[in-house]
Amino acid sequence: MTERTRTDTQTSLLGLSVDPIVFFTSASLIVIFVGAGVLFTDSLGTITAAVQNFIVSRFGWLYIIVVGAFPALAIYLMLSRFGSVRLGQDDDRPKYSTFAWLSMLYGAGLGIGLVFYGVAEPMLHYVTPPLGTGGTPEAAEQALLFTMFHWGIHPWALYIVLGLAMAYASFRQGLPLTISSTLVPLIGDRANGPIGKAVNILAVFGTLFGLATSLGLGVKQIASGLNFVANVQDSIGLQIGLIALITSLATLSVVAGLDKGIKRLSIANSIFAVSLLAFVIIAGPTQAVFDALPQNLGVYLQNLVGTTFFDEAYRGGDWQAGWTLFYWGWWVSWSPFAGMFIARISRGRTIREFIAGTMIVPSAITLVWFTGFGNGALALAQSGAADMVSAVQDNVSTSLFVLLAQLPMPMISSVLALIVILLFFVTSSDSASFVIDIITSGGAENPPVVQRIFWAVSEGVVAAILLLVGGLGALQTASLATGLPFTIVLVFVACALLRALHRNEGRRMNHITLGVKDA
Repeated sequence: MTERTRTDTQTSLLGLSVDPIVFFTSASLIVIFVGAGVLFTDSLGTITAAVQNFIVSRFGWLYIIVVGAFPALAIYLMLSRFGSVRLGQDDDRPKYSTFAWLSMLYGAGLGIGLVFYGVAEPMLHYVTPPLGTGGTPEAAEQALLFTMFHWGIHPWALYIVLGLAMAYASFRQGLPLTISSTLVPLIGDRANGPIGKAVNILAVFGTLFGLATSLGLGVKQIASGLNFVANVQDSIGLQIGLIALITSLATLSVVAGLDKGIKRLSIANSIFAVSLLAFVIIAGPTQAVFDALPQNLGVYLQNLVGTTFFDEAYRGGDWQAGWTLFYWGWWVSWSPFAGMFIARISRGRTIREFIAGTMIVPSAITLVWFTGFGNGALALAQSGAADMVSAVQDNVSTSLFVLLAQLPMPMISSVLALIVILLFFVTSSDSASFVIDIITSGGAENPPVVQRIFWAVSEGVVAAILLLVGGLGALQTASLATGLPFTIVLVFVACALLRALHRNEGRRMNHITLGVKDA
């Protein structure tokens, strides 16, 4: 596949520059699914839930093996001779500063989930741990272990392999910036045929529905926070208004482009998020947080292999299905969006820089985040200073604000938290719109503005409609259901990446070595 392929997949129509099969098929499937959600809400919810339960119960082992293998693959590539390979031409250098780069990839990769689950997940694991009795010191240690397990290197490893494969194919090999291009080393020009189209459509489906679900569920947290902080009446009208606000801001950002919109918002969001974290650590049970930090790191690293392949085979139960397998399906379905966005902003970096910055640094930040919020809440609960257990069990979406209410200046910190939540949603939404636009345009790195607006508005409309009719649960399980077929796609992508590196870079390095010896 050559540069000619980049234009062969694009068609100019009504001012659009699209891959017509991917664009119109994706848009049609989305309209059909949303229509079914409106007309047959209960039936669709039942069907999608049954599909998701079937996938988890029958193919959980596949998720565990594949997701468990990807961190090892990422570490191998980082430490191997291929680590010095640049994602671009040999004289290319990164366009974005390290701080801007990390801010953008972190906001797109995990962002809002950290705010939503920062307090809630450790507390829920503390009450109901996968092993042992809840409410004990051992349960507290397990709570942070499994929280970090779900949010640490594993999701980032998925993003790394797919993002690295796309960045290498596009910036190093001159192929379109699409997921189908990653399969060229295995299937050649057939990647531009039905197989490649199906992969790209699947990526659009999972990305838009995943973002629309997050948007719909996230506004509930903002609405709950406004009710908790300012006694604003939570209602469907307020939630729809919040969706409109977030969608408008995301549309403005995506129209402004990657440099003027998404980058600036991501940097601002990082500053606000770090400020909130620092406040919680300093104003909260500071000593408990600092004491827990090295132990959380040690327990996580010590148990990394065991937790990775833990699947309740000898004890039964449904804890893992409700937590780990849910997350693995979610991260896999999220990987096309996060992987492509990270690839798009990483031209000029070496493979070693790409992996270190995308896996090690975000995982370290995540460790500090969950230690700050999770151990802060646990310390208050264990000391009896606040009933954080009941707060989380009563309403997960307000647990963050209950924690902030126990600290000095609760109103100021709660407003800061609302700003962070809002900005995380905006940065995720504008990044996803940008990515979907790239996929449906056949790999154009800067597609027409009208297409960015279309996808940004589509996310908000889908979320608002299904929020009104109660179909967000079906939307969520539908996006998770894309995780199984995309898990298989990721395996082929990984194989194709290894083949491309050994075939292209291995030969180049051997020639350089032989040239040095001859000289």
